[in-house]
Amino acid sequence: MADKQRRVYLIDASIYIFRAWFSLPDSLTNAEGNPINALHGFADFLGGFLDEARPEHVAVVFDESLTSSFRNQIFPAYKANRELPPAELKQQFNYCRTLVNTLGLADFSSNCYEADDLIGTIAARLRRQDFSMVILSADKDLAQLIEEGDMLWDYARKRRHRYADIPQWLGVQAHQVADWLALAGDSVDNIPGVPGIGAKTATALLTHFESLENLYDRLDEVSNLKLRGAARIQGLLRKHEENARLARQLTGVAIDPDLQVGASDVERRAVSSADVTAVCDELGLGRMTQARLARVVG
Repeated sequence: MADKQRRVYLIDASIYIFRAWFSLPDSLTNAEGNPINALHGFADFLGGFLDEARPEHVAVVFDESLTSSFRNQIFPAYKANRELPPAELKQQFNYCRTLVNTLGLADFSSNCYEADDLIGTIAARLRRQDFSMVILSADKDLAQLIEEGDMLWDYARKRRHRYADIPQWLGVQAHQVADWLALAGDSVDNIPGVPGIGAKTATALLTHFESLENLYDRLDEVSNLKLRGAARIQGLLRKHEENARLARQLTGVAIDPDLQVGASDVERRAVSSADVTAVCDELGLGRMTQARLARVVG
């Protein structure tokens, strides 16, 4: 994976914070009695990642737009199936951001754009500066950003998906992922897609037509495909074209025009192990975690 001279690691923070929130007991608390289980798990993730990757350029991206992104304006039901984080978890997101800054890592968020969009924006800006991307996330939606020389790293499951791996994993090329999700829908984000079109049918359609746009430009060809129920599928696509095009606005990663990022903005800053230890102590992290984090910045 050394096609390019420099590599930037783009971390989808919420994935790892939520994972820790659900997997670690809320009996882990700080001096004030507030839970820090999500912080503890996130700190463990960061310590392991920094120790293993030894990155020089990192961006940690947080979601602040769970109900206020531009997608909610387009489709109010977007992610309506998800419960909002409780107050105790919101506080831990603040703790996690404090930790990220203490470790000398750049952090990004937006009220309008989601973490996926910010990751896509940073990737687009830094590609022009000869960077390759390693995206740390378990979110398949982010596969659409992977190009030659990049990698989607599901850190917790120890799975690495390179550009050539995407078709075997999802059934479509990386650049087709947003169209694939628009056709098949995405229950995780409450995107309905085209009723009656599942993942396998969406894959078959994109294999033949390459893109959603081509599919609708040549819709009359669908009934002639060697697909079970091809005529029915053509009818569904025609009937629900508006749904499909709406879904495509939701599944595609958007670029934040206001976010201008250069190499220096994601360069890992030098910090002292003493400062890291002090902040970790304030946050309520234990001695072993403090020592591990102090070691990876030392």
